[in-house]
Amino acid sequence: MARYLVTGVAGFIGARVTELLLGAGDTVVGVDNMNTAYDVRLKEYRLKNLEGKKGFEFRRLDISNRKAVEELSEEMFAGVINLAARAGVRDSVEDPWIYLESNTAGTLNLLELCRRQGIEKFVLASTSSIYGANAPLPTPETADSSHPLQPYAASKKGAEAMCHVYHFLYGIDVTIVRYFTVYGPAGRPNMSMFRFMQCISEGKPIQLLGDGNQTRGFTYIDDIARGTILALKPVGFEIVNLGGHESISINDLIAMLEKFIGRKATVEQLPAEKADMSASWADVSKAGKLLGWEPQVGLESGIAKMVEWYKAERSWASRIKLD
Repeated sequence: MARYLVTGVAGFIGARVTELLLGAGDTVVGVDNMNTAYDVRLKEYRLKNLEGKKGFEFRRLDISNRKAVEELSEEMFAGVINLAARAGVRDSVEDPWIYLESNTAGTLNLLELCRRQGIEKFVLASTSSIYGANAPLPTPETADSSHPLQPYAASKKGAEAMCHVYHFLYGIDVTIVRYFTVYGPAGRPNMSMFRFMQCISEGKPIQLLGDGNQTRGFTYIDDIARGTILALKPVGFEIVNLGGHESISINDLIAMLEKFIGRKATVEQLPAEKADMSASWADVSKAGKLLGWEPQVGLESGIAKMVEWYKAERSWASRIKLD
């Protein structure tokens, strides 16, 4: 069994990836700075579910802190899975500097760790936001990614480019996985799925940006975690989409949530956000051919699981701050 470094371990995706690795008998050193980019109670909840599991070690560490990452140099890992990031399209417009520090400089610090320690495998979490405004649908990895619309996507593009440099110069085997709108139990509260679910459940109005006709290809967390672990396969240097096979409009998503929650939504329509993409939907044929991956959880099944989790944890989840 292998020993991995997983960054962003208290994050939505990092926690589930770690659970699956531990379940397979691997060991994980998980790092996270436990920042307050969103309500830290969710991070504490996820971390609590990992602590005490056999093979898991936690270190509180910020990957943008070069010296802190260098302190990991005495340890050996079979691979690094970099899931630590400042995420979110709109927030990056308000504070682009912290996105550059975490997403781009943080990735560089980890690549340097790999170079110094001879760690052969690096997996980087990237984003579908990198495809910009005019991507073909469904979007293949060959689509233009040189015209990002927000600092968030630009910071991830920088991280991707740095990964290629370290592959070219030092032979590090890199898989970049571009995620398409992930959802599921204990998800990020600043994303539409959690936000809409809480608002409908608690009788609060949904603030809908735009007319609701914008579409997203949503991806259930377990599918994303499986794909991320499959990305540990040696590939040289590859960029791979991981995304849902079902695209849905935001209006239809609200209707589906109403069905499973059993309450009607109150919707307040606001102007569209310029930084938002009008549509996202992944072409995942490359993931199938290269990694043997395809999404398995349908949207209705995934939303049912997510709502079931919320109802079970409602005593505290209903108080999670959405901003």
